[in-house]
Amino acid sequence: MSENQNLLAEQRRSLILDEVRRRGGVRVNELTRKLGVSDMTVRRDLDALARQGVLEKVHGGAVPVAEASTHEPGFEAKSALELGAKEDIARAAAELVAPGSAIALSGGTTTYALAQRLLDVPDLTVVTNSVRVADVFHTAQRSGGVGQGSATVVLTGGVRTPSDSLVGPVADQAIATLHFDLLLLGVHGISVEGGLSTPNLAEAETNRRLVQSARRVVVVADHTKWGTVGLSSFARLEEVDTWVTDAGVSEKVREEIADRVRRVVVAGAGGEGVRPGAQAERARAGGRSACGDPPSGADMASAMVTGPRSPGGERP
Repeated sequence: MSENQNLLAEQRRSLILDEVRRRGGVRVNELTRKLGVSDMTVRRDLDALARQGVLEKVHGGAVPVAEASTHEPGFEAKSALELGAKEDIARAAAELVAPGSAIALSGGTTTYALAQRLLDVPDLTVVTNSVRVADVFHTAQRSGGVGQGSATVVLTGGVRTPSDSLVGPVADQAIATLHFDLLLLGVHGISVEGGLSTPNLAEAETNRRLVQSARRVVVVADHTKWGTVGLSSFARLEEVDTWVTDAGVSEKVREEIADRVRRVVVAGAGGEGVRPGAQAERARAGGRSACGDPPSGADMASAMVTGPRSPGGERP
């Protein structure tokens, strides 16, 4: 963490939170030296982060909050975190969406940022279980902006969660009858042991249906989601075609996930680029892509096109 007196408050707080999580706790005087700001500024930042429930203030510093696996932050609380990373991820993930395709967008603050990047993509059919995501498209349609609002939007219905997603039997039954070219999926947690997980049991089942209905699965999640395990897992890492994340993800994590996820896209300053997973590397070494086709420039620059899923979620 480098010293910079000109950091915006959101940037400072993101750096502080990363440091707290990485080290298991920090002292105020350490943060003042690293950030080049006053004690009062650091204490205000810690107060703001404590109000969001993402760390706990202690005498002279702060420590991480030990969250239960059932804890589910609300949409507004999550919206204030990792804003820059979410914008980077949204920008990169939008490049994977082809005009005229049928896509699904799950709930979450990262998919909300992504939805705003998709308004100019023509002739999309968008299925979503997120009230917030649907509002992005409906607001654009009402405003009548040139090139905006042309998407056909299907809102699944269901029971609303704290993160403004719609889940439960109504959502599950609606999704089960549909088929998507691409699923853009926000997650609460991603890890080797837990795969993709959420603290909400009903949301886990709805997300499971989304994964089963998609030809390609793209996870959009910043580096802070790595290592988090929610109460219920709904997909294995091997079911993910592409993980779009930010430059905060470590090389160690990329190596750890390489045998499981076909492709990792790292977005943001100093990290923009596509890194194939080990499955894709092995296939490409044989002169073919992981889905059995000769590799092309489009394959190298975007998410890999894969075959349809079987009922059990495996690709043939």
